[in-house]
Amino acid sequence: MSEKLFEDFRNISGKEWKQKIQVDLKGANYESLIFHSNEGIDVKPFYHQDNFKPSYAPTSPARWNITERFIISEKTTSVSLLESLEKGTEALWLVITSDEINLPKLLTEIDIEKIPVFLDFQFLSKKILQQLKEIVLGKNHQLSVGVDIVGNLSATGNWFYNQKEDFQLLTEFIQLNDDLPITISVNTSIYQNAGANIVQQLAYAMAHVNEYLNYLNEHFPQQLKEFRPTFKVSTGSNYFFEIAKLKALRQLYASLAEAYKAPETIQILAFPTQRNKTIYDYNVNMLRTTTESMSSILGGANWVCNLPYDEIYHHDNDFGRRIARNQLLILKEESYFDKVANASDGSYYVEEITSQLAEKALEIFKSIEKSGGWITSLMEGTIQRKIKESADKELAQFNEAEKTLVGTNKYLNPEDKMKADLEKSPFLQKKERKTLLKPIIQKRLAEKSEQIRLETE
Repeated sequence: MSEKLFEDFRNISGKEWKQKIQVDLKGANYESLIFHSNEGIDVKPFYHQDNFKPSYAPTSPARWNITERFIISEKTTSVSLLESLEKGTEALWLVITSDEINLPKLLTEIDIEKIPVFLDFQFLSKKILQQLKEIVLGKNHQLSVGVDIVGNLSATGNWFYNQKEDFQLLTEFIQLNDDLPITISVNTSIYQNAGANIVQQLAYAMAHVNEYLNYLNEHFPQQLKEFRPTFKVSTGSNYFFEIAKLKALRQLYASLAEAYKAPETIQILAFPTQRNKTIYDYNVNMLRTTTESMSSILGGANWVCNLPYDEIYHHDNDFGRRIARNQLLILKEESYFDKVANASDGSYYVEEITSQLAEKALEIFKSIEKSGGWITSLMEGTIQRKIKESADKELAQFNEAEKTLVGTNKYLNPEDKMKADLEKSPFLQKKERKTLLKPIIQKRLAEKSEQIRLETE
């Protein structure tokens, strides 16, 4: 088709667009159209190429994997993993909670040459090192191993053993790198689920990973050449901001890696947040996880894992897993979310939000480093205080219905009863234990209001 349909239309400047909007407002204030986000970013009613400043961004992955998470126990067999793969899962995220797990037996029927498998260790143990060597011996494989001692400190308030021993065991894992990609996994979902805003999440992710970069630079500078961390990221319901968050994460890490002369490549394992999930009108959780998965894909995640809509109050079940998996299959097979690798590139709105998030996060990251780094800031309680301030602000917005959770603080169904349907507690479980520092508490927004409703059923 040679005819140019728009050649008779002149370009309209950003200034002219704004003037037209002000005329249509008929005296109303243009500023009333600007949304002020919790990140301190003013979202304008329109974005124009006149104000567009393209910034460098690392390449998005060519494809994304439909990923399913399994919390592995001693009772777990390869049968459930194989069933998942037969039903459309493309990659496995296996959360290993104990060194009593027989990994060679668990993976014996999984074709690790074709299926990407991420082993996410929730502990450190020498015993598991020998098992890993046994699994990969003489094989071409797509197995990767994630450990995160700093994330464990942030979430629990304790080291696995102590700082010296944890880093020593981390060293032994890193030394496996010739045979097995030892991916230091940076768990940023801790901060999102605790109520940190997006700028904080990005800044804390950089300060978190910088502890590892500093350690490698000091003790294993040769390993920096192969260092490619995996960021575990929870995505929330602010659709375009979450797309921008993942893009900003890649930008920020590329800048940080450059300072260490390390590769800018990272892996992103993205999954829905628990912060906004509810037990009342629980089917809405399916809509939330769908848009959150869409943000993950468009933001450039490598691994996209959806979580069951009923995960917070039901035990693991086949129906919940099936729905979560099928949501991703529909996005890939029916909605063609796998056809373009960089769909959000060039969007003036997304690109500007990405730049602003990155700039603001960089300022916070620099202040953390100036104060002694991530671990020091945790020890002093600075991070915990900042996250609590952000979480309290968000909770106040929820309580005033400025932040809406449909079916919970708006459009409630008074006939909705949940007490008899709870198979496990959906609320924060407090355990009295001695900790080295105050842990970062992860808690859903709706918990208090749900407890009140349950009491009145």
